[in-house]
Amino acid sequence: MVGTTVRAPDSRQRFIEAAIPLFARHSFAGTSLQMIADEVGVTKSAVHHHFRTREELLYAVVEPLVGQVRAAVEAAEALRSRSARAERMLTGFVDIVMVNRVLAPVLVSDPGAVEMLRSRPEVSDLVDRLIKLFADLEPGVGGWIKADMVLAGLAGGISPRTSNLDGDVLRRYLIEASRRTLGLRAPRCLRPS
Repeated sequence: MVGTTVRAPDSRQRFIEAAIPLFARHSFAGTSLQMIADEVGVTKSAVHHHFRTREELLYAVVEPLVGQVRAAVEAAEALRSRSARAERMLTGFVDIVMVNRVLAPVLVSDPGAVEMLRSRPEVSDLVDRLIKLFADLEPGVGGWIKADMVLAGLAGGISPRTSNLDGDVLRRYLIEASRRTLGLRAPRCLRPS
């Protein structure tokens, strides 16, 4: 007979997967470790075995995403022109947002999650590098404002109203709206003849 005991790594992953929709529904501050335990069907002490705090759990949730963003930022920074860097960052970030449609709005617009993540220097530095790739298109405060608007707008574009859209359609609209905000022209290969 096969046992039903869940191995520790599987438990850890189950807690991470349960946390994402709870953070999206109740906010980071509004989600307790007890709620996550209840969702998984275990005791709170089982969650504490893997995560002493909600902050540790949030970082475990976003750790793969941080790696994806880091790779996208590094790929964009390697390009020569400001517009090529911004375009690469935009398409790379939109792809990350599309894969993380439930989590992305939490990470950009949930004040508790933003504050906790910004307190980690490696995350704060990475976000600053990402925003700079957009802001460099326009010198001065206007570039920074547009960059912040695009970052918030990309996560905000993932909403209940857009949840039924085909992924390719949503991706196209997110990229087009972001290009307009940044004043970024589509690459030549994507422009109509």
